[in-house]
Amino acid sequence: MQGRAVRVAAALLLDALVGEPPESVHPTVWMGRAIAVFERKSVVLKDPSARLTAGAALALSLPTAVFLTTRAALSLAPRSLRWPLEVALISTTLSMRGLARAALAVEHELERGDLNAARARVGEFVGRDTNDLSRPEVARAAVESVAENTSDGVAAPMLYGVLFGAPGALAYKSINTLDSMLGYREPPYTYLGRASARLDDLANFVPARLTVLAVTALTGSGATGAAYLYGPLSSSLNAGWVEAAFAGGLGLRLGGTNTYGGVTRPGAVLGTGRSPEAHDIGRAVVLMRRACALLAALNVVARIAGRG
Repeated sequence: MQGRAVRVAAALLLDALVGEPPESVHPTVWMGRAIAVFERKSVVLKDPSARLTAGAALALSLPTAVFLTTRAALSLAPRSLRWPLEVALISTTLSMRGLARAALAVEHELERGDLNAARARVGEFVGRDTNDLSRPEVARAAVESVAENTSDGVAAPMLYGVLFGAPGALAYKSINTLDSMLGYREPPYTYLGRASARLDDLANFVPARLTVLAVTALTGSGATGAAYLYGPLSSSLNAGWVEAAFAGGLGLRLGGTNTYGGVTRPGAVLGTGRSPEAHDIGRAVVLMRRACALLAALNVVARIAGRG
């Protein structure tokens, strides 16, 4: 496990320096294409129980297939290439650099006064409707996305990489991708994506709480207090905790009402600070980077100390 912790830290550094690979060779893109094929064949099912069964079968089979395929590929690779190959594979599951670049692009558009461009930019990586968002709402959407993805876009694949190597990190990524593509409450995904959503909740439970602890270590006890006070009020089992921790750590007020596909959904307010402004996006990105680096460093130190 010590070796895996070092490989995960190296993968985080690789992601920070290089970012994600091209779509043509990106494992997550391949997973998405496989899920899309399944989706097209399953949404035509009329019986809710049939959709539920199909969704459960996919939620179990895809992560298993990804895990076994990755492990087989590593075992077949020449011994001298296994270490760099595993680092490269784990790095494809991490989105720290890509998320930072996308979020900072929103900050740039807000700071130069182009609200429409900022709305378009933030709409590239959040699920809510963005065409009518105000400046504070655009900033809030970006900060919330940075917070949530600190956990499920970086901390979670790092954790499963430490525990199970690249097979674990990629299997987790398949679970997360399933949820992002199928885990909706509205038809036709109400039954089809239910198993994927539940599995994603389970897989992210520990990483979300570890992220809260990392944010607390970096910003103070206000982050933990906000997470425990406001996290349970969120409709999300995990994202609300991390967003509340970021709100407490940055002195912001996040959460509230959002619109998805024209449908307005009220949500819990997270935190007691002020509304986010453009420069708070950069602050959130810095906190994300520091939290992820801290988690990676603690993993390495813990493994070395445990071995000693």
